[in-house]
Amino acid sequence: MDDELNALRRTRMRWNTPLSEGHAELLLDRMALDGGHLADLGCGWGELLLRAVARTPGLRATGVDTDGTSLARGRAAARERGLDRRVEFVEADAATWDVPAARAFCIGASHAFGSTKAALEGLAGAVPSGRLLYGDGYWATPPGPAAQEIFGPDVLTLPDLLDAAAGAGWRVLHFSTADQREWDDFESTSRAAWAEWLSAHPADRRAAGVREWLDRRLREYVVDYRGVLGFTYLVLGR
Repeated sequence: MDDELNALRRTRMRWNTPLSEGHAELLLDRMALDGGHLADLGCGWGELLLRAVARTPGLRATGVDTDGTSLARGRAAARERGLDRRVEFVEADAATWDVPAARAFCIGASHAFGSTKAALEGLAGAVPSGRLLYGDGYWATPPGPAAQEIFGPDVLTLPDLLDAAAGAGWRVLHFSTADQREWDDFESTSRAAWAEWLSAHPADRRAAGVREWLDRRLREYVVDYRGVLGFTYLVLGR
């Protein structure tokens, strides 16, 4: 797809993870944020980062990602909310970020490190002492071949993911998982902007490709991984 459609695709999403407003507030509570520095590694457009700063006087934050379009969205949101003096967005590889912080997020970005285990080990350098909000997928039930092909060989079960966290020197202070409504909303909003575009531009030369993507994404979700792939949020300490 071209740059216009790629920029449009995630615009109906609050954040790029299956997470409700109430669940997000719970996680921010468990992070015990204060007036220090917060890093979001693999931040996307940094919506959760911005909310953390808005509710925590004196907190400064840095969002790190390689997606320039998402970073531009985050910077615009920071300016609109009057947070741009306390939040910066940096285009860089999360896996090589070497500025330590007492608090960090890494949600849905383990691929930047290569795998879940590599991410949990690598993030120890980002948070030498403090708390990490880590979000990642896991197999809630045994996957079929199609789900394994979509998500690759490195997805763990939840017990194995918790073991990997412990093996990397983290203590689990809190964990929770995305429920089905959060998943369904996430998947629906991930398709919403393109579905709206397709309804408005059915004769566009790009319409066939958008229609194929929408149909395939919905079918993959419903047939191959709905209820099979879970997503957990861990507040980890060290």
